[in-house]
This record gives sequence, structure tokens and C-alpha cells, in this order.
Amino acid sequence: MSTLRVGLRCDAGPRRGVGHLVRSLALGEEFLARGSRVDMFGAVEGVGWAAAQLAARGIPLHPGPRTIAELVETARRHQLDVMVVDSYELEPAAAGALRAAGVLTLAVVDGDTRGQDADLYLDQNFGTDIAAPAQRLLAGVRYALLRDSVVAARPPAPRPATPVGRPRVLAFFGGTDAVGAAPVLARVLLSTGHPMDLTVVVGRPEVEAELAAVTTGRGQSLRRVPPTDELPALIGAADLVVSAAGTSTWELCCLGAAAALVCVVDNQRESYRRVVEHRLVAGLGELPELAARGVAGRAARAAAAQTLTALLASPACRATLSARAWSMVDGLGRRRVADAVLEARAAAPA
Repeated sequence: MSTLRVGLRCDAGPRRGVGHLVRSLALGEEFLARGSRVDMFGAVEGVGWAAAQLAARGIPLHPGPRTIAELVETARRHQLDVMVVDSYELEPAAAGALRAAGVLTLAVVDGDTRGQDADLYLDQNFGTDIAAPAQRLLAGVRYALLRDSVVAARPPAPRPATPVGRPRVLAFFGGTDAVGAAPVLARVLLSTGHPMDLTVVVGRPEVEAELAAVTTGRGQSLRRVPPTDELPALIGAADLVVSAAGTSTWELCCLGAAAALVCVVDNQRESYRRVVEHRLVAGLGELPELAARGVAGRAARAAAAQTLTALLASPACRATLSARAWSMVDGLGRRRVADAVLEARAAAPA
């Protein structure tokens, strides 16, 4: 039996972030574990961490085709059996063109198929009600794509309610923090006046410079670290995690983190609303409001600080969040997605 050849089409960058790449990479790891060949097609300029992730796994990186014709030609040249398309920028008709060329196509989407005609659609967001044919749809956190390092770090049970006088807090906002959330949320955290050891993952030099000017209060410390493969360990060691409501939400849930999230871009809004309403995480609001000047901005920051103060002061509140999150995402999503891809391929006409 010939080796299955899988292509991953996505991009990462200082302004795009790395969310698309991280979830595609997780699925790539699953196919590699099953003996498939996996190639990445896209751009990761200016994101050394992302390129290193691919190199460490032996996944070749090729330029990302931009047009439909280029995408089909690339799939043929590399003799791909499967193409995973995770992009908001490719023309929606690309998925149908790949299917017509005999390449099984999985479109990874967020609440909207964008009119793509794929063999399978994957929307891993909690409570999604995406409009797509049921027999071709993989929907919900049951299918969350998580990397090896996250699944391996999943604790056997949720976090217990452990009193700590000086909580360890981790703040990170994607691989690049494309919208500069870290300085805003670091200031809100420290404004609580609660003792804490705060670690902030810094994705860009501009963010580093702004954080360097942030002052701490009594009993507070602020440590800045670059993007790291040790993020699951940092999450596991933290009493509270503050992050963006992107793809990392499912990593936090799988690891049973007590988390407070902020909505940093428009396409996170619906998922953010759902996970907050179902109390899987605490909600801190939307970044533009938290960063705003004037009365509205001060009110938004005060409300977020009040939420954070309650979490910092209450081990029971943190343990409740941990238990709900841990029970929702079991870490087996990528296995289910790969199974569905192989089943669809087996059922396809010869």
C-alpha cells in the first residue's frame, strides 16, 4: 500500500499570527504518526518559532500557492492524496478545484465555510452551528486539533483548589501577539494590586519594549519570555492563565487551566461569547475596549480587573473553571479528524 501524501495549506506571520499553523501542525503530527508523508505549503516569514516547529518534525516547507491554478498544479506535482486548507485568504473555489483534481480536501473553518466545496469541513469551535452538509461536517471541540506536546501534558484530573498567597500567572496571546494585547492585559493584571508572579510570553520586539516600561507593585513580579516549546509546561505550572480567545482556548481546556480570556479580533467574538456563557473560562471583554482611552476604557479595565481579582483570590473559583474546561476537551480530536479523512478517502470512487 502506497504512503498517504498529505498537504497542509496555511500561513503564519507577525500580523497573521500562528493559530492556523498550530492547528494544521497538530493534524500533521497525527498523520506522521500513522506513517504518512506531510508537507506544508505556506509562508512563515518573520516567525522563527513556527519554522523551527516544522523543521523539528521533518515537515518540508514549500511556498504557498495563491491562485486556484497554482494550488491544483502544486497538489499534482507533489502527488498529494489529501489537502488540508486552513486559510481565510485563498479563493473559496479552491477547495472545489482540488476535489475536481482528485485530491480529498478538508477545509478548516471558523463558523463560516466561505462557500467552499470541500469533501470535509472541520469547525472545532465550541457550540458551532455552521451551515454545512451534516455528512461532511466535523463540528465542535470533540474535533479540536491539539499538538503532541499539549496532549502529553494533559493532567489525569482537573486542578484541585490549592490556596496560594502569590499566584503564578501566565499571559500569552498567540505566537506573535499580532495586536499587542500583552502590555494592555499585563497592566490590568498588575492594577489589581494582588501579589503575583506574572510571566508574559513576548512575540515581537515592539511588545517587549512596551512591557519593559510596565511597573510592578508590592509583592508583584513580571518576567518576560520568548515564544517557547515549553508553553504546555508553563500552563501546567500556572495558577491562572490570561490569553486570547483563539485556537489556544482548546489547549487551555485540555490542560485543565483556570483561564481568563480576552477577545482580540472580530473572528474570535462568537467563540469567546460561547465559552464565557458556558463558564469554561472567565471573560475579560474585548481588546479594543480594554485599550480605549477615556471613561469607556477605564470602565472596561476596571471590570476586567474585578474579574481577575476574584480569580486571584479564590482557589475554589479557579478549580471550578479548571474542572469544566478539562472535562470538555479530551485531546483526542485530531485522531477523530484523521479517521474521518481516511474513511472519506476509502469511500471515494476509485
